Amino acid sequence: MPCGEDWLSHPLGIVQGFFAQNGVNPDWEKKVIEYFKEKLKENNAPKWVPSLNEVPLHYLKPNSFVKFRCMIQDMFDPEFYMGVYETVNQSTKARVLHFGKYRDVAECGPQQELDLNSPRSTTSERQTFYCVPVPGESTWVKEAYVNANQARVSPSTSYTPSRHKRSYEDDEDMDLQPHKQKDQHAGARQAGGLQWSGEPKRLETEASTRQQLGSRLISSPFDLNFPLPGEKGPACLVKVYEDWDCFKVNDVLELYGVLSVDPVLSILTDERDASALPDPMECTDTAEEQRVHSPPASLVPRIHVILAQKLQHVNPLLPACLNKEESRACKFVSAFMSELSPVRAELLGFLTHALLGDSLAAEYLILHLISTVYTRRDVLPLGKFTVNLSGCPRNSTFTEHLYRIIQHLVPASFRLQMTIENMNHLKFIPHKDYTANRLVSGLLQLPNNTSLVIDETLLEQGQLDASGVHNVTALSNLITWQKVDYDFSYHQMEFPCSVNVLITSEGRSLLPADCQVHLQPQLIPPNVEEYMSSLLSAVLPSVLSKFRIYLTLLRFLDYSISDEITKAVEDDFVEMRKSDPQSITADDLHQLLVVARFLSLSAGQTTLSRERWLRAKQLESLRRNRLQQQRCVNGNEL
Repeated sequence: MPCGEDWLSHPLGIVQGFFAQNGVNPDWEKKVIEYFKEKLKENNAPKWVPSLNEVPLHYLKPNSFVKFRCMIQDMFDPEFYMGVYETVNQSTKARVLHFGKYRDVAECGPQQELDLNSPRSTTSERQTFYCVPVPGESTWVKEAYVNANQARVSPSTSYTPSRHKRSYEDDEDMDLQPHKQKDQHAGARQAGGLQWSGEPKRLETEASTRQQLGSRLISSPFDLNFPLPGEKGPACLVKVYEDWDCFKVNDVLELYGVLSVDPVLSILTDERDASALPDPMECTDTAEEQRVHSPPASLVPRIHVILAQKLQHVNPLLPACLNKEESRACKFVSAFMSELSPVRAELLGFLTHALLGDSLAAEYLILHLISTVYTRRDVLPLGKFTVNLSGCPRNSTFTEHLYRIIQHLVPASFRLQMTIENMNHLKFIPHKDYTANRLVSGLLQLPNNTSLVIDETLLEQGQLDASGVHNVTALSNLITWQKVDYDFSYHQMEFPCSVNVLITSEGRSLLPADCQVHLQPQLIPPNVEEYMSSLLSAVLPSVLSKFRIYLTLLRFLDYSISDEITKAVEDDFVEMRKSDPQSITADDLHQLLVVARFLSLSAGQTTLSRERWLRAKQLESLRRNRLQQQRCVNGNEL
């Protein structure tokens, strides 16, 4: 375990040391960040930091240094807090400066009181994110992080909140709320008993009515607002102090900071709920907004962020950052690329077995799984590769078990069962709740590079209502434009994304797709579940790990086409048009280039070669011929 200062158990002690040395000089804040950056660079130090993803909250010590792997589900309004505040000892009149950063509750000694009128006090601003665990994160990802974590924790002992603590969070701007200044002159509000030195009679007369309304609010369950059903893990209120403009909704982050679960926060929440009747002299936040934005800390802990970084991926088998400049990542990529060919061959064989012996479908599934939107030209997302795998048995367990195979390969995924009931009743589009002032999540609030498998084989005859039609439209927009239009009541806000969509269907899908591959099983196992289970158990864990690295890593490789190959492709296209002008269009050329791109990357080649171009043409020809044959057999269009 890393030695030296007790920075894991008592990070605020480290912060206090820098604050004491530098006083109100803002350099102390930069020194704190640099200190923890250097600590995390030490050998395996990040593995010693307890994670909220793996460790139950009651095992974590309050005010300890923790980490959290999460997605930004919502962003609340910026809030003001006391960056520096001064206390006065009532006996000796001695004055002491304190820092408010990385805290929810101001620390005051038994004989100390806050001097809110001190000229040395400063008000600062921070941003609050509502963060949830990464939606659809695969079980193998969670298990790998658990196994890698070396933090040793034990159940945290409960403690009694001090009555001399005060919430220092200023929910209103002092300059814009002059009545707040009047309250400060009237007396300080104490967090423990919510004591006011002004207007005690008014509070007493309204107490019973407010308590009745507050009890109704408290009795309703708190929605943790996970985008996908059945998700588990903590949601957190994340307090960000620096560079919060760099982050946006749906970003996946790894956070390091101070855990705040002080029971005083829950006391404050209860008292706010009990004071649900609006007071014209108080802030205009609704009771529901206060409830959502200040949930009990035991249910939604707070993390005061010291360090935060966006994650390119959540695959624990790869370095977190795959930038070329980072030597460790560069060595890792080079070593893996040297053995990429046999990995691809084994993966192709594995997926061929999963697709019941269909090697052509397995080729396209590999291309689909490594596809990603690499840029946008106007509104057109380039790099998306939605595959419709038609010919899947209707109402069978094949698609369910195929999805389980995919779950074992990709870091995050979700299977949407496309039934009439689901389409009519599930919430796909996130929408803004103005009463609670929060973004209510929907199924399509997903981070980039999530694999979304839409199972259309379960679709029966029935009537889509208005909500169902809206959901189908949302899916079509996601596939075509790689964006989701969030509902803000008075307008829609466009959120670009890069979600890999695989549609399994019996005939041609009702949804748009970039590529339709008709499944031609070469074998029909008597028991699909046993067949798929034995297929997975037959793969060595080391080989399975290579499959997982392969499918994640290839998304981030650069790709280019030389001028020479570009000219050859153009000439080839002209010749193809001469031979068959009716069936070869500009869209077909685009499709060929997309297939050639991911075919090259799947072989570890970052530039298009003549060989890969010819192979792409061959694959597309085989796919089209298969579709044509199936149309002739069925007598209708697939």
